[in-house]
This record gives sequence, C-alpha cells and structure tokens, in this order.
Amino acid sequence: MKREGFKSRLGFLLVSAGCAVGIGNVWRFPYVVGENGGGIFVLLYLLFLVAMGMPVLTMELAVGRASRKSAVLGYQALEKPGSKWHIHGWFCIFGCYMLMMYYTTVSGWMVSYFFKFAAGTFKPAMGAEEVGAVFSELLSSPSEMGVWMGLTVILGFFVCSRGLQNGLEKISKFMMAALLLLILVLAAHSLLLSGAAEGVSFYLVPSIEKVKSVGITNVITEAMNQSFFTLSLGIAAMEIFGSYMTKDHTLPGEALRICGLDTFVAIMSGLIIFPACFSYGVQPDAGPSLIFVTLPNVFVNMAGGRVWGALFFLFMTFASFSTVMAVFENIISFAVDMFGTSRKRAVLINGVIVLIASLPCVLGYNVWSSLRLIGGRDVLDSEDFIVSNLLLPIGSLVYLLFCVTRFGWGFEKYYEECNQGEGLKFSRVLKPYFQFVLPVLIAVIIVQGLIR
Repeated sequence: MKREGFKSRLGFLLVSAGCAVGIGNVWRFPYVVGENGGGIFVLLYLLFLVAMGMPVLTMELAVGRASRKSAVLGYQALEKPGSKWHIHGWFCIFGCYMLMMYYTTVSGWMVSYFFKFAAGTFKPAMGAEEVGAVFSELLSSPSEMGVWMGLTVILGFFVCSRGLQNGLEKISKFMMAALLLLILVLAAHSLLLSGAAEGVSFYLVPSIEKVKSVGITNVITEAMNQSFFTLSLGIAAMEIFGSYMTKDHTLPGEALRICGLDTFVAIMSGLIIFPACFSYGVQPDAGPSLIFVTLPNVFVNMAGGRVWGALFFLFMTFASFSTVMAVFENIISFAVDMFGTSRKRAVLINGVIVLIASLPCVLGYNVWSSLRLIGGRDVLDSEDFIVSNLLLPIGSLVYLLFCVTRFGWGFEKYYEECNQGEGLKFSRVLKPYFQFVLPVLIAVIIVQGLIR
C-alpha cells in the first residue's frame, strides 16, 4: 500500500512545528529567559538550538524519510542485518504513550480555563486567593479533570482518524495559523499596557548582573537544556513526519524552518506574559502557577480581562492540542505499520489505551494525592521525569549514534539523505563534530538531568 504523504510543504512545516510547540515550551521558556540573563540567554539558546537541536532533528527526519516507515520498522529498514537498533523503536513508542499519559491532562486544563474565562467564572477584581482557589478546585475534582482529559483524547484521535491530509494536516494548518494570529494580537495588547517596558526589559535586555548572580555555568546549562528539549526529540515524534515527506527539499533547511517557528512562538509568549505581569505588579512564577494562578490574577484586573483571558487560553489550547494530535499520529501510524491493522481500528484501540493510561495522572491530584513515586514526586512529575530525563535525551543519543557511526546506518548514508533536494545543505566538515562532540554534549545533558 502506497504511503500517504503531506499535501503541501506548508502542511509538513506547520504539523512538525505544532509538534515542537508545546505547553512546557510556552510557559517555561519565558521564565528561564528572564531568570538567566535575558538577551544573553536567548543568544546562547539560539546557538545551542542550531548546534544541537537542529542536527538531531535532521537525524530523526532522515530515518523517517529514508525508510518511509514508523519507529521500529524504520530502524529495521536501515540497520545492518543482525543488529538491534530497532529495539529503540519500541522505547520510542513507549515514550509517546508515556508523554500522553500526563500531557492530555495538562492540555485538558487549558481547555477548562478557556471555557472558564469565556463563561465568566473569573470575575473582575477577584482576589488572588479566589483566583488560586479555581485551580485548586479543578485539581481536587477527578470528574471535572477526567472530562477535560477525555475530551482532549477523543478529539485528538477523531482528527487523526480522518487521515494524514484530511485530518492532521488540515486541522494543524488551521490551528497553527490561528495560534500565530493569536500570538500577535495578545503580544500587541500586552506591549501597549502601561508599564510594559519593565516586563520587556526583565525578559530580553541582557543582564550581566543576573548572569553573575545565577552563574555563567548555570546559564549555559539552562540554555543547552531548553534548546534541546524544545523540539521533543528522541521518541520518534518527528521521525514519523519524515516518513511522510518528499525529497524535494533538504532536511537542514526544513529543520531550520521548524526551529524558527518553534522559537518565534516561545519568544512571543514571553512578550505576552511579562509585560502583562509587570504592568499589574505581579511577579511571574515558574511552572503551572504562572499559567493557572498568576496570569488569571492579571486578567481579572485588566480591562476586558474576560476576553483577553479566553483568547490566551485558546492560544494555549492550540499549542497543547497540536502536540497531542502529532503524537497520536505517531502512535496510530506505528500500529498500522507494525500490525497491519486499519487506521480506524488503530484509533479505537489506542484511544481506549490512552484514556485508561491517563487516569493515574488525573487521580494523582485528588484520590491518589498522597502517592509519591520517583524521588518523592507525584504522578505527573514522575511521568515527566521518565520522559524528559531519560527517554528524550537517551533516545536522541541513540538516533545520533545510529546516523553517524559505522555500527548503525552510517554517516555517508545519513549525509546523502540529509542533503537531497533544494535548500540549505550540511557541509562534510561537520562529520567530526557530529561523531565526537555532539554525543558528548548530549551525554552531559543526560547526566545533568539525572543529577538535578
């Protein structure tokens, strides 16, 4: 059976960028920029994105495009007879399931808050405690969280059931276009608030004092981590889109465009968040409290806050749902390729699996709130630790070694696949860097993640 492909190059770029643009990227990036020297951090982040993230992205795409298959069969098509690289493909699919076990819950929070703002749950001049109580009440209700999680899973698999072109590509084009428009509208509104300049200064103006207080080593480490994790590499989430690509354009050129879109969304998110926070005298915090406590507290004190809050959480819903759909597509494609089942059957079976597998994360905030797993972490943080600190960086290292060593696919075959088509091409002089330097940098990220 002929493999389905993207209808257009724009479709591929927007779907791939949608997979890369995620919740953590949007809410974590602005905070770490502000805390790690502003513009200095951004420059280091861009440097590492080009030096680390982009090359590994081309490797996942190359394995997909050369094999025209999903994770396990992709390795099998390219590896030497008798070798076992394809075992990593199973870990990739496990990583996709594991990621969705908690990502669907967090995505459900975004949808919930969109409806809460649209319905007027957040009222003008609400106190900070009242705003915070809305999030606490959401977490304490397994039924409410379960409904929003279930809606996310069902809608995600429904879109994917329509096929690559008529489902994922068509909806992703609309959602990413809407997301980019919402970003521009929200950022323009934030920048026009009184006192916005202070927020922009905190966010993007290079601060030598901040770098000294944090330590240049920590700033470099954070920039390296952010540039690497922002693309969700290592669990074949990008490899699958390589398998749908044409050979008309080079992989370095396409990877650079995906990185560019991902970075644009991340940087613009900060231009939405920080001017608004500083305009209303609210110090931004990291993680969930920024999105679900701090920002709603800003919106309820803002003229037209109900509308701006609804628009912000619509933007966050699109950012999270684009990743959900992309990872679901990987899971479905794997089932179709590996077991020869139909797309609709794969959708039904995996929909049930993901719904059940997502329940521990939902219950981890209420019924199982006392449950502590890895290093005293709750369910969501334990699942995130496995994905972020083990499966993503180790998986990326495996893809790298497969593509550049003689034990795997080999540098020459990867290099040839990478540079097929029109556009930016890698130079052969990069071979020593790919073979000897890049593996060390990724190993450093793995060790640091486990130590932290």
